Amino acid sequence: MDIFILLATMLVCFLIGMPIAYSLAMAAIAGALSIGIPLEAVMLKISDGVSKVAMLTIPFFVLAGAIMAEGGMARRLVAFADVLVGLTRLRGGLSIVNVLATTFLSGISGFSVMIPQMEKNGYPRVFATNLTITSSVQALLVPPSHNAVLYSLATGGTISISALFMAGVFPGLLLGFSLIILCLVIAYRNRHPRGQTVPAKDALRITIDAAWGLITLVIILGGILGGIFTAIEAGAVACIWAFFVTMFVYRDYRWRDLPVLLHRTLRTVAMVLTLIACASSVGYIMALTQMPAKMTAFFLSISDNKYVILFLINILLLLLGTLVDMAPSILIATPILLPVMANFGVDPVHFGMIMLLNLGIGLCHPPVGAILFVGCAVGKVTIEEVMRKIWPFYAVMFFVLMCVTYIPEISLWLPRQVLR
Repeated sequence: MDIFILLATMLVCFLIGMPIAYSLAMAAIAGALSIGIPLEAVMLKISDGVSKVAMLTIPFFVLAGAIMAEGGMARRLVAFADVLVGLTRLRGGLSIVNVLATTFLSGISGFSVMIPQMEKNGYPRVFATNLTITSSVQALLVPPSHNAVLYSLATGGTISISALFMAGVFPGLLLGFSLIILCLVIAYRNRHPRGQTVPAKDALRITIDAAWGLITLVIILGGILGGIFTAIEAGAVACIWAFFVTMFVYRDYRWRDLPVLLHRTLRTVAMVLTLIACASSVGYIMALTQMPAKMTAFFLSISDNKYVILFLINILLLLLGTLVDMAPSILIATPILLPVMANFGVDPVHFGMIMLLNLGIGLCHPPVGAILFVGCAVGKVTIEEVMRKIWPFYAVMFFVLMCVTYIPEISLWLPRQVLR
């Protein structure tokens, strides 16, 4: 009954349109009252939810991403990807640039840059939109993934953010590579334009320009891989470097616009932290009602085969991802499902990648798919047009999901080599 009150309150608040963070807080309060816990305990858990040092990772990487996106760094990295693909003269070259740019930028500029550029160069608008929507899922996996930070926090900080960053590298690259193969197949079938070779003089200039941005990636990945920085320190140094390059090297951004950028970043961070704080209180009440143990018993009643349970968890997360946005899904589902996975011997870092990829696919599907809606708005196409032709991209993402689920080394090999 206590679990029913908790979940029913949360669902009712969702349905009446209450903001997700407040819905979680109301559910925690209702759950606490039903089991006789003082409300002060809920308030303390809300406070504790944002008191962890690891929280600093979020504002640093959000700010670094904002500076890169608006300061010209993202545009130059897209141009550099165009140079690389132009050397091959492959048919459908610009679609490959789209995927590579997303890999470089963790999804910073795909919607604003790649869809109009592909349409201008003769690609079907719906294809360009579908590719950009699905390739953006890479951003949820490769460092610096804000959602990996949320997952770490949802585990109570027991999982290293650095380990999660490293774990996302190969799944993200596998998704990118698989999408490139699909792009080549579609390009040769539909006779898409070939990639254009960039003149040597321009290619050299573009490469030198992009090198400043590539150093940001070296700071984040190389610093963590080399043990020079923690994830928090890498985010701080990336902020400083991105600011230096934007304001003193590229000089494309005006000083008077900085307060607006900072204000926008603070608003984003405030929303995320409020959500985390309220979700922490829900996790606390869930633990008191023994929901994780009851969920484990439920799955054990279905099967004791790890692979069957993994498949069922995938289906559950895919459905959850289509109904609830990613951040609250991570914060709500992790405390419930992680003990289930631990009971079946699934590494928590591995499960983190399974969860992020599942929920990322949900963002590309109605009714809640935020990436889908943004892509359709920028591409100026309807959801119906996109959904009629997005199925091959779904098939590729599901194939990658199955690989990541049933081949743990895809996620775990790099963290084990770097952090052992």
